[in-house]
Order: sequence, then C-alpha cells, then structure tokens
Amino acid sequence: MPSKSTTGGIAGSGHRSAAAEPAPAGARSSDLKTRFLSAIILAPPVLAAVWFGGPVFDALVVVAAALSVREWVRLVVPGAATPLPLPLLLSLVAVGAVMAADLAWGTVIALPVAAAATVALYGACRLAGVGPRALVALTVPYIALACVALMWLRNATGEDGRSLFFFLLLAIWATDIGAYAAGRSIGGPKLAPRISPKKTWAGLIGGMLAAALVGAGVAFLADAGRPLVAALIAACLAVAGQAGDLFESFMKRRSHVKDSGHLIPGHGGLLDRIDGLIVAAPVFALVHGLAGESLQWW
Repeated sequence: MPSKSTTGGIAGSGHRSAAAEPAPAGARSSDLKTRFLSAIILAPPVLAAVWFGGPVFDALVVVAAALSVREWVRLVVPGAATPLPLPLLLSLVAVGAVMAADLAWGTVIALPVAAAATVALYGACRLAGVGPRALVALTVPYIALACVALMWLRNATGEDGRSLFFFLLLAIWATDIGAYAAGRSIGGPKLAPRISPKKTWAGLIGGMLAAALVGAGVAFLADAGRPLVAALIAACLAVAGQAGDLFESFMKRRSHVKDSGHLIPGHGGLLDRIDGLIVAAPVFALVHGLAGESLQWW
C-alpha cells in the first residue's frame, strides 16, 4: 500500500523538526526499499482477509485494535511504562464492541458499551494515577468505534460489503498519493504549521481531488448507481482521513516522537498506517448507513 511521506503534502503522518538535517541519499534509498518490502509482505494477507471477510476479517481487526491500543497509550503517556492491564482492558472492550457490530442492532449496542467503558476507564486511570486521564479514556471511542465501523461495512452490508470496503481503502490510499503529489509539486500555504509544518492546503485539495476521481472510477467499475455521488463521498472521506492524519501528528508532536511505534519496518507504527482510516471508517459507515438508500449511490 502507498507509504505516507514525512517530507511533503498532507500525506505525511510523521514529521521532522525544522532544524533536522536531510537524510543522505543512500539512507533514503535504503528506507524506501524497506518500506517497499514491508508493504509487499503485509499487503497480501490484509487484502485476503478483506476479500474473504467473516471470522478471518474479524480476527484481523481485533489484532489491529489491540496493537493500536498499545501504541496509543504509549503516545498519551510518553516515556512511562504502560500498565499491562490497561491495553488488555481496552482490547477486551474493543473485541466486545466490534463483535456487537455483527448483530442487527450492533451499532446501537456498541455505542453505550463504548461510552460505559470510557467512563470506567477514566475512573480506573484516576485511581491508578495514570494520566492524562481524558486522553487515555479516549482510546475506547477512538479505536473501538473505528473497529465497529470497519466490521459493519465488511460483514453487515450484504453482498456490497467487499466492494464498499475496497471503496473506502482506495479512497484513503488515493488521498495519500494525491496529497503527497500536490504538496510536493505545488507547495503553498501551510495547513496546520503548529501541528505538522510540512502539510499544505494544496495537499488537502489534491488529496480530495484524487479521492474523488478514484471513488467515481470504482463506482463506475462496480456498476454503482451514481458515480458522481460516490466522488463526493470519497472527497468527504479524504477530509476525514486527513483529519485523522493531523490528529495523530498532533499526538506525536505532543509526545516528541516521529512515529507511533516501530511495528512495521520502514513505516513506523500501525497507527502511522491507519490514522486516516480510523476517522474515515466511522464517517463512511454513518453516511452509508443513514443515507445510503436515499442517495441510491451504490
């Protein structure tokens, strides 16, 4: 899958300080090779899980949730040893919430479960002296609700689940590529210089346009009802995805780290790869669930 750049456009979820020296050409070449090899190894099993759906996909989401929780807690409490029960508790909550997504009223059940878990976790953090409590507690809605959305889109939308999920993935990937290309070639005013100095408004618009074009193309190839509406939805997903990118950039800047972790060689942590998807998936599920039939877009 495409890699997010750390040097330009909205696509970079990592960042370097203004005073950082550019990496030597040999180091950059080696880093690109590492990224490419990691993508080649990881992409097939991930795409296979998406293709087959069901328990295989559920297992992938649950594992990703547990790993994301671990990275998030380390971002929120930088330099502190993460108590083992904390990520374990969050993982169990995430499992319960995402499994509820397979029920007819899964979202209705998952929302109060996540809310109750958030309140309980906040209280547990207060008693244990873990802080900042609000950001730690945010892990539940931030990670678990994204998992609910992903599993609902793939498993609870009938025969359209596979194509809808690939629509979401391709829209996010197109956003990254379009944002990187526009940010590097056009540059211009910064989008959020205090959070991520390399991100530009040109990158934002380029990502939206790329997502819209890919979204319309996917809808056309899938013989969907209204490709133009699909393009508009994809552009909105681009904004949501880039908001997730910026949010993680804010958290990394707050913690004074470049990457959320070191799980994927050449790419950083898992959150560095799925930060946009975490925000875009609930938005897409909400739009399709509430307005899919009235829009008749798929």
